[in-house]
Amino acid sequence: MNRLKSQSRFAIRKLPARYASLVMPLILSILMTCVVSLISTLRSIGWGPGFFDVWPAAWALSWLVAFPVLLLVLPVVRKLTAMLVHTG
Repeated sequence: MNRLKSQSRFAIRKLPARYASLVMPLILSILMTCVVSLISTLRSIGWGPGFFDVWPAAWALSWLVAFPVLLLVLPVVRKLTAMLVHTG
């Protein structure tokens, strides 16, 4: 029974809870930089034959900046959120 609880829906072993503070910003930074770089690249060069040559590099660079920044600012954002929102 314990083994079933440590696996996700797709039979992937779950990480211990102590890694949540890294996994959440990792996923958030991947998704956000993907969307923002996609929009920015589309706006800059348009949807053309060279789009997929440019966009992955733009995404990678933005992610390299965004992930460490998220790790640094997330504690501040949590404190600001706690100041603005009632806790249950």
